[in-house]
Amino acid sequence: MTDINPKIQHLQELRIQSALGGGPERIARQHKNNRLTARERIELLLDRGSFREIDSFITHRTTDFGLDQRKYMSDSVVTGWGTIDGRLVYVFSQDFTVMGGSLGEVHAEKIVKIMDMAMKNGAPIIGLNDSGGARIQEGVVSLAGYSDIFLRNTLASGVIPQISVIMGPCAGGAVYSPALTDFIFMVQDSSYMFVTGPEVVKTVTHEDVSFEQLGGASIHSETSGVCHVVSQTDADALYMVRKLLSYLPQNNMEDPLFAKTEDSPLRRDAALNDIVPADPGKPYDIKDVIRLVVDNGDFYEIHENYAANIVVGFARLGGHSIGIIANQPMVLAGVLDINASEKAARLIRFCDSFNIPILTFEDVPGFLPGTIQEHGGIIRSGAKLLYAYCEATVPKLTVITRKAYGGAYCVMSSKHIRGDVNLAWPTAEIAVMGPDGAVNIIFRKELEEAEDPVAKKAELVADYREKFANPYVAASRGYIDDVIEPRDTRPRLINALEMLANKRDMNPAKKHGNIPL
Repeated sequence: MTDINPKIQHLQELRIQSALGGGPERIARQHKNNRLTARERIELLLDRGSFREIDSFITHRTTDFGLDQRKYMSDSVVTGWGTIDGRLVYVFSQDFTVMGGSLGEVHAEKIVKIMDMAMKNGAPIIGLNDSGGARIQEGVVSLAGYSDIFLRNTLASGVIPQISVIMGPCAGGAVYSPALTDFIFMVQDSSYMFVTGPEVVKTVTHEDVSFEQLGGASIHSETSGVCHVVSQTDADALYMVRKLLSYLPQNNMEDPLFAKTEDSPLRRDAALNDIVPADPGKPYDIKDVIRLVVDNGDFYEIHENYAANIVVGFARLGGHSIGIIANQPMVLAGVLDINASEKAARLIRFCDSFNIPILTFEDVPGFLPGTIQEHGGIIRSGAKLLYAYCEATVPKLTVITRKAYGGAYCVMSSKHIRGDVNLAWPTAEIAVMGPDGAVNIIFRKELEEAEDPVAKKAELVADYREKFANPYVAASRGYIDDVIEPRDTRPRLINALEMLANKRDMNPAKKHGNIPL
């Protein structure tokens, strides 16, 4: 047996040292807090054995405040590339065991390098965030590093998918990089995001609030809408990231992967024929409709607990990846409000950026009335949704299952804003407003003079519903391409998707539009 070359032995020792991050004690502390280490997370995220680390010999250059005595191989972030289901991705994973994962000059340089590589080679970038924030000892240099990252997040937007996974603290300026990415994942009871921490909040506003109450996963997934997907553990979050990527292309020049399915494209589901209640005021779960239509009933929901009056997410139809926008009659009767409008607009613009067709299930009585909504800017928020649909040039399919009233009918991917295939079920009601409100306005005088106003109103409402609250007036104008049996929805949509495979549509030449932010 030959002796190991001393230089090779030295290399092996350096690699072992680098892999230890902040050392065994800090790794044990990370595990005690139910958190994986930076490298353990990467190993779970990527295909086994595919990770190729770069810049593992880097150390920081700061000598102030005693940092020259605290140097760690690879500094406080691990960077490189690998594959997910055989497809190239780039990844950076902040290492909390090294100086709390704080971002300094070389930490930022490593992230910037990997982001530049992702852009150059057209592959997704995934950031695993677990950091105490800027490295205070490095002063403005760390702030410059954040700014360099923010610029690349912005330039990469709409070019490659960007995914952020918050797996620990993310505070101060650090939150703006994830906020600029396409999707944010958080881990329940383990991660949090906020611009200013509880101590500052207490000093300025006298509010006594915990980390979890201020910026935990529940707050951001249910109240603020900052977080798109919540998981219970680090491992669950990484699995969900892998699944999300299966619906996405590598970059904006590619189409999503086609996934062959055993679910027949000709499948008709009789349960759909009875899913909409005869009583127009009675709710039903639009997710049941989605699952009965898409391949194998598999629906990847985004923003599940936020603005639940609209449902958004990804699925497949006949093997084709699609984005889904659907009004939810189970929550606020499916009405559009500020949060729902912005939630839907966000997914529409993502899908349009990455060549993912958009399917809309419509059952909407209108926009939510009231001073809270009006003063909060529902006009502006509704316009964002309208803008997103109008701007989108990917194939757009719409199915009106029940109500399509007023301006909400126009906004929800109607024919008039370049909807490609617009279908309606026989239960569809397409009108300026609901029968009750319309009768109150049109027949106000007759109702005032009627001997029995209640009976008269019931008669007029029934007459209005028969004449106008149906899909056939719109179909006679060509605003609806066809009225179909609900059970035929899946085959009709798959056929429409395949018909639109070579769709060509474009917007006027411009630097960019001015979406009503």
